[in-house]
Amino acid sequence: MEIALMPPIPRDTQFDSTLALLSAPYDFISLRCARYRADLFEARLLLRRTICMKGPEAAELLCDIDRFERRGAMPLRIQKTLLGQGGVQGLDAAAHRHRKAMFMALMTPERIGRLGALSADAWRASSQKWAVSSHVTLYSEVQELLTRAVCEWTGIPLEAAEVPRRTRELTALFDAAGAIGPKHWWSRLARRRAERWIGDIIRQIRAGRLTPAEESPAHAIAWHRELNGELLRPRVAAVELLNLLRPTVAVSVYIVHVAHALHQHPECRERLRACEDGYAGRFLQEVRRFYPFFPAVAARVRSDFDWKGYRFPRGRRVMLDLYGTNHDARSWDAPEEFRPERFQAWDGSPFNFIPQGPGDHHLNHRCPGEWITLELMKVAVEFLACRLRYDVPEQDLQIDRSRLPALPRSRFFISHVQLEDR
Repeated sequence: MEIALMPPIPRDTQFDSTLALLSAPYDFISLRCARYRADLFEARLLLRRTICMKGPEAAELLCDIDRFERRGAMPLRIQKTLLGQGGVQGLDAAAHRHRKAMFMALMTPERIGRLGALSADAWRASSQKWAVSSHVTLYSEVQELLTRAVCEWTGIPLEAAEVPRRTRELTALFDAAGAIGPKHWWSRLARRRAERWIGDIIRQIRAGRLTPAEESPAHAIAWHRELNGELLRPRVAAVELLNLLRPTVAVSVYIVHVAHALHQHPECRERLRACEDGYAGRFLQEVRRFYPFFPAVAARVRSDFDWKGYRFPRGRRVMLDLYGTNHDARSWDAPEEFRPERFQAWDGSPFNFIPQGPGDHHLNHRCPGEWITLELMKVAVEFLACRLRYDVPEQDLQIDRSRLPALPRSRFFISHVQLEDR
């Protein structure tokens, strides 16, 4: 009797591929999948054996909660900067569903609409300031206006003099999280400072010294109880409240990409100004598909299983290529071309379009703030395409894909800003 042997998963040739990943975070997995002619390969990352995957089938596989868990999957350096420790991203099973439900309850159309309105107010105020400046760097300016808006939305008091400091700290959590050297250590310091700041807010709410509105996220998180009936520890509550603040400010990355797309494709601006039915939504989705944002997500194998003839051993870390899946030619025709009209025929799959993670928002680890992202981008499009007149001086607009997050090298600066009445 012959025993069929499973093919080995292709292995990267380097002993450890961490530096290769850091130098090309958005292309590392896709390039090697092409090299090995497979949708997966194995590499050592931070000396840990990791199966790297791309494509919609891989995305669907990673959403199998019976086969994968998130606990212990993300590298510690990412937990200590981007995510924080003890938050919803590292939970599984009932604990994850219960904590995720807290976030999903905050994502009502009314609440999201209010955040959009607050961001529009911040855009108007900022535009008046920009009008008297010789030029402004859009990336940093949008970070600040989003910080003001999201703090008011969540119920966190923020004095005007405090805005620049808190903006720098929140930005460091995502803009320097993937860096090495001094920038990484600044991100860690910013994480500690931000958790102390928000932890103190949580304690004030519970002591009755601060009373945000009952419908506010700050109130909901401060008084959220775990499955055992206990309140979240103040530090964990701070992590979760930062899980609303940080990603909201990180939408500044997408907004810079919106400005970049409008500049590179002026025909899009004309169609947006003409208020063509449904075009704004297609444009926003294509920005999220086309431009790099967060490159990958990770999980850990619960117990041995086989998939397509490959063995996935218990405890092995698996990394899914988000950017590569959004550019997979099997799902997207001419994926390296910017074509908003492609979303007229998109099938709505939660596995081939995954800029903020695959799967179901309630069951899986797909970002619950995806609707917030779209709302804030919609407001940005209204201003950048329809409400503002500005010049784009000569600058280096090449997207630097070697950094996390990827941005134009110049961070996109504009001049001669004028706010139009519409």
